[in-house]
Amino acid sequence: MTGSTSTSDKILRCARSLLIQGGYNGFSYADIAKVVGIRNASIHHHFPSKAELVRTLVARYREEAEAGIAQLERQVSDPAAQLASYVGYWERCIADASAPFCVCALMAGEIPALPAEIVTEVRAHFRSLSAWLTSVLERGARQGSLHFAGTAKAEAESFMACVHGAMLSARAYGDPGTFGLITRPLLERLAPRH
Repeated sequence: MTGSTSTSDKILRCARSLLIQGGYNGFSYADIAKVVGIRNASIHHHFPSKAELVRTLVARYREEAEAGIAQLERQVSDPAAQLASYVGYWERCIADASAPFCVCALMAGEIPALPAEIVTEVRAHFRSLSAWLTSVLERGARQGSLHFAGTAKAEAESFMACVHGAMLSARAYGDPGTFGLITRPLLERLAPRH
């Protein structure tokens, strides 16, 4: 059973990398087979359809993101520092190309062409991230460490859109530094230094 899990994990890792490089329609089972060194039939054994493969990949990505946020909550108590840590995580991932784009943000741009089961997972990620950001902003506003106009929910959506947009700009310009150039003023606006 361990070999099966290992092969499945290799397939998912490869698919994730190919997905980030070229989107949902930018890869096939043949591409995965070539990279992983297995036959197409082996991939179909683990994931009968591409939709199931990508749905599993996005579900796993969501679990990883939620675990990362839970760890951040345990390690960092200040809401402003939590936002800075979240942005810092993406800044590092983009700079070293270990995770140059949020899988769900990438998939959101393809929603009109995606199977329904993938869309459900992508939307669940956005709802989860938005709920967490809303709670961080509410705590920060209560404590006086974060300042914004409007509701925490609206600010959370704006924050998320800015971070995802900064990823897109960094990719468009081919310059990882663009991400920080866009997100630093966002953090400074929310938690101004006196």
